[in-house]
Amino acid sequence: MTAPATATARTFACKVAEVAVGKPRIVTIGRISVGIFQLDDGYAALLNICPHRAGQLCEGPVCGTTRHTDRAEFIYERAGELIRCAWHGWEFDIRSGKCLVDEKLKARSFPVHVDGDDIYLEMGR
Repeated sequence: MTAPATATARTFACKVAEVAVGKPRIVTIGRISVGIFQLDDGYAALLNICPHRAGQLCEGPVCGTTRHTDRAEFIYERAGELIRCAWHGWEFDIRSGKCLVDEKLKARSFPVHVDGDDIYLEMGR
């Protein structure tokens, strides 16, 4: 006999109007600080703790990065897709939490759901 499927618990985080492109909204849910980001294709949420040295990750700038090339040139790409920790400048993909400097590090991310004007997070994973 299988247990009945249960809906994933969602926690209210904030209103859609409170999140601007390029500037995360920092919310506290229980004792957890989370940054909510508006991206071109929706919303993303990251734990506001940098896995490198525990700085306040989501208080750094939303940015892009320079592409690796074999020539002496700088090509800026991925604008608005990364968060740069204000402490040491390490960059993390906002959607996935993956670190660009050290692929062993990953910021914790939370699934985001929008229902009308409200943003909810799945905190329990």
